[in-house]
Amino acid sequence: MFTTLISTSDVAARLGDPSLIVVDVRHDLAQPDAWGENAYGQGHVPGARFAHLDRDLSAAKTGQNGRHPLPNPEACARVFGRLGIDASKQVVTYDQGPGMYAARLWWMLRWLGHDAVAVLDGGFAAWTREGLPVTTDVPPVAPATFIARPTAATMDAGAINASLSSSAYLLLDARARERYRGDVEPLDPVAGHIPGALNRPYSENVDAEGRFKPAAALAADFDMILSGRSPQDVVHYCGSGVTACHNLLAMTHAGLGGSRLYAGSWSEWCSDPERPVEKGN
Repeated sequence: MFTTLISTSDVAARLGDPSLIVVDVRHDLAQPDAWGENAYGQGHVPGARFAHLDRDLSAAKTGQNGRHPLPNPEACARVFGRLGIDASKQVVTYDQGPGMYAARLWWMLRWLGHDAVAVLDGGFAAWTREGLPVTTDVPPVAPATFIARPTAATMDAGAINASLSSSAYLLLDARARERYRGDVEPLDPVAGHIPGALNRPYSENVDAEGRFKPAAALAADFDMILSGRSPQDVVHYCGSGVTACHNLLAMTHAGLGGSRLYAGSWSEWCSDPERPVEKGN
């Protein structure tokens, strides 16, 4: 069973295995409506089916719940069942490269009790770079019954706000450093970060080719950030609850499991002017 990352060679060796479900979640925040589907239509891993970040892996936006709200377990179960996923399946998910969108589906499945899910290390970029097979054929998908059993811990804005004075949790912001500092904010109406949060850009989890760094190197990096605290004290967030999952994946791959996700993330946090904002380092 693969539970964090899977290599291109391991996926290639199992193509055609009915117990393997491959899900393409390529996406572009600048072209959210159709870029991923168009990329899928132009070529994908054989047998892969497509899931859309906004329509399949996010709930409806209210203006107060962030840019990629987490769907409820029942809605997720319907999507996963439509993709053919049940308890007997090994799921592999990939995006265009470093895993920022694939990690979201990885976390959502684990959140609902499905541990047999892994991100294709290096994504579609690595797959094509190695000359592995690509097809435009859309596979027939037999619907399955996915039973949601929520297991992974989450945090909401109220609990985080109530904890700020006690530093009960270690907040870890996955956005780029200039967004964390509040120097720029290209996506949300307010710049800055949650007071007391530390910064770990998700991009630092991968090498120049978009593959995850070795588990030992990731463990050393995160151990420095933890400074003796337990991984269970960590709450990850980002702009909208997507790239935060990349840090969750990196920590889990490094043997530092048990941290939590604030799914609403900065886009939800800053929607309420009563919530405090911090800038700088």
